Amino acid sequence: MGNWLVVPKGTSLARRTRARGAAQYVRMSRELQRYSIASQIAAIAAYAETNTLTIVRTYRDEGRSGLRIKGRPGLIELIEDVQSGRADFDHILVYDVSRWGRFQDVDESAYYEFLCKRSGVQVEYCAEIFKNDGTFVSGIAKSLKRGMAAEWSRELSVKVHAGHCRVASLGYRVGAPVGYGLRRLMVDESEHPKALLAKGQFKALQSDRVRLQQGSAEEAAVIREIFDQFVNCRKSYSDISRHLNDAGIANHNGRPWTDGMIPTILGNENYIGKTVYNRTSRRLGQKLVKNPDNAWVRGAAAIEPIVDQGIFARAQKLLAERRVEIPEEEMLLRLRLTLRRRGKLNSHIINTTLGLNHVSSYVKHFGSLRKAYALIGYVSPRDCDWIDTRDFWAAEQSRHATELAASLRTELGLQADLVPDGIGLDVGGARVVSFLVARRLAHRGKDHAAQWKAYRRQISSGLLAVMRLDAANREIEDYVLLPAPLRSGRYVWLSSDSLRRRQGALYEEKGALFGAIKATLAKTNVPPQPAQYRRKSDRNQAGPKPRASAGGAHGAEIQNRSDERAVVPSEVTIQFCNLGQFRGRLDLICHRAGSFVLVGPAPYEPLFCPTAQVIFRLSEIT
Repeated sequence: MGNWLVVPKGTSLARRTRARGAAQYVRMSRELQRYSIASQIAAIAAYAETNTLTIVRTYRDEGRSGLRIKGRPGLIELIEDVQSGRADFDHILVYDVSRWGRFQDVDESAYYEFLCKRSGVQVEYCAEIFKNDGTFVSGIAKSLKRGMAAEWSRELSVKVHAGHCRVASLGYRVGAPVGYGLRRLMVDESEHPKALLAKGQFKALQSDRVRLQQGSAEEAAVIREIFDQFVNCRKSYSDISRHLNDAGIANHNGRPWTDGMIPTILGNENYIGKTVYNRTSRRLGQKLVKNPDNAWVRGAAAIEPIVDQGIFARAQKLLAERRVEIPEEEMLLRLRLTLRRRGKLNSHIINTTLGLNHVSSYVKHFGSLRKAYALIGYVSPRDCDWIDTRDFWAAEQSRHATELAASLRTELGLQADLVPDGIGLDVGGARVVSFLVARRLAHRGKDHAAQWKAYRRQISSGLLAVMRLDAANREIEDYVLLPAPLRSGRYVWLSSDSLRRRQGALYEEKGALFGAIKATLAKTNVPPQPAQYRRKSDRNQAGPKPRASAGGAHGAEIQNRSDERAVVPSEVTIQFCNLGQFRGRLDLICHRAGSFVLVGPAPYEPLFCPTAQVIFRLSEIT
């Protein structure tokens, strides 16, 4: 009798094979160097061998802190694979609880483990004394270990911060790279110089320290000149930076100076011989905060001064006077006085009037300029109705896109998905149609045609369904269907005479617009893509433009030139690569902007085909 493999009924071999597979997650943070990636992998391999598991995939985060999931691509990819069903394993092996994460909220650590458990994947900690089997003892032990891992980070943060403050108070450099005209010098514990540290270099020994020293004499002269121009000549930041750039002087990064670099130079206490630490802090990966002046740690006589103490103090006084905290009542009073003197208000007047805050400051304090105007009883002559109705028209765009998506699914069987902003539809990951709202502009004169303006949002593929509003911009007047490969620009300008030039079609009702879109998509069966967005290598390999000819007595050779048009009186069939066939009588074939536009009989239904997708083979139909 031969060897037989007996498989019980209901057994899934794929599931049993998957059940023996495991993924390993390894992590090493900058603070914890005791556990290397190699030692974690070795311990996990031994655990897998003991439990008859096969490691099929490795997720790693090297040099990543465990305080947050942000910045840990390995763990993020692991959870995404598990939740999406792409995981080909049923176990996740981690060295211990701390390698999974030192989350300050222990519930966050439990949440990520729960996501894996809900998807049928078990997380196991190889070096822990308890087994993660869901029992009461296991839950208590795991919670304690998570709390211990978080507390270890908190205690380490306090110790490291205290050590940094102590070192900074002794005059040593701690933290970020230095500014213009300064160098970092590494010294040993006996203060003997060892080497200058370049950008990106750090000391290797714990006993070594970093001192600051002056750079070149030329850089010191530039620093003194900046202080002299600001304090004595009373020049602005822009004037100083422009002067340095005109003189061909680069900053410490080798790039031109900007206005924001000048106050940084003026407020740097390193230039008067002091080191400053703890101006800002980010404890345990939280939000960066500015610390009060009394919390700063200064080290005196740490470096030879470059600027005199007196001129530095005068510079600080001028800097303080430039930034004055004005109460909101005072801001409105100054705005009201400006209105009385000038008779009107706008952004330019506010930004150029001495004593007034910048427009951004009024927006930050009051929400918008119009709200600040309302508080002083001023009504701007500018028409702001369009701003007030933006949310309404955005909802209208989304409603049109949702209705069209449902129609495409039921009538054409296309899986149309709303784009994130809700104004368009994607099919197969490519944009097929986008809805825009074009507001009607005020007439410049009685002889001028009506004009509409729509924000394009950098849309470059698919059809554009534009909703043109009436004269009051309150209701939809009609619809225009346009190809997306238009001229570049943020806005689409429409007028009564530009539809033909833009190859657009006008529809009075929404139903007619939807019908034209569905007819176009039914003919193409794939989302239209503009030829100009193909890779340059593909365009170069395309070779010379092909010719298309129509056979028979009425046939005429059609050259592929943008300035040439030919009438095809016979009924033809055009075969498209990956597009199926388009059969019907064509009135015109023309080539423009890298795409062929096939214009059929009324109703106007354009079919936009990229050059790369067209086989130019025309034949008479018998």
